[in-house]
Amino acid sequence: MSDDNPPADITASHPTARHLRAAESPAVAPVDSRPLSATFPAEASLPLDTVSYGPDIANDRIFRLLGNLEGKRVLELGCGGGQAAIAMAKAGAKVISIDPSSSRIDRVRALAEQEETKVELRQGDLADLAGVRADTIDAVVSIYSLATVDDPDRVYRQVHRVLSRECPLVLSVPHPALAMVDPAATDPLKITRSYWERAPRDWETPDIAGQDFPRTVSEIFTSLSRANFRVDTILEPEPDPTSAHSHQWAPVMAWVPSTLIVRARKEGI
Repeated sequence: MSDDNPPADITASHPTARHLRAAESPAVAPVDSRPLSATFPAEASLPLDTVSYGPDIANDRIFRLLGNLEGKRVLELGCGGGQAAIAMAKAGAKVISIDPSSSRIDRVRALAEQEETKVELRQGDLADLAGVRADTIDAVVSIYSLATVDDPDRVYRQVHRVLSRECPLVLSVPHPALAMVDPAATDPLKITRSYWERAPRDWETPDIAGQDFPRTVSEIFTSLSRANFRVDTILEPEPDPTSAHSHQWAPVMAWVPSTLIVRARKEGI
């Protein structure tokens, strides 16, 4: 048979062919154009028995940054959706969670009641820790919330005051490399912003509005050192290949780290 006369589609005239149609492509959720600090962890679906540091990466079951929390006093900066606070309380910690949003405080309070756990909730600025006595906290946790603070140095100084010596501050923020691209763009790997760009990015959710302040890894490290912290862990986790993608997932995360995790311990007094 000549290549100029390709074989006919023998299914075209089959009696059942008129009932067939091409398979549709699976629906793909649109990528959220807001910075991850707007939606994580407040809008994330997360487990309530471990601390999650960012979307689509392993959690503290794997990283083990907090250690045994039984009987520990833990301060959480930014309550998000309440998942971390609930998980730490279930692990035996006495949790104080501070957040500037009254609506998020109310939501976490309802979740704590539902889960029959006790979390002390306070509404206020993340740097306003005057109500916490010095050297009384065993761990401080901040999941993405410090990315929304324009003066993190002030927060670090207050955290240093309330922490006991050698106790950790464990924080995660959107990775500064992710701020260089637009995950919702037609070409998400196209660089649209300098790594050193300091201009904040505005965002809004149904309950609050805020800003995301990208900072380089070296800036975060330097700020912690100046506040008399010793950084002992820096993680840039790859996406977790064992789980389905979350609502916050964007394909560019397979190429660019989405989350930076830092653990720093208090030095001095």
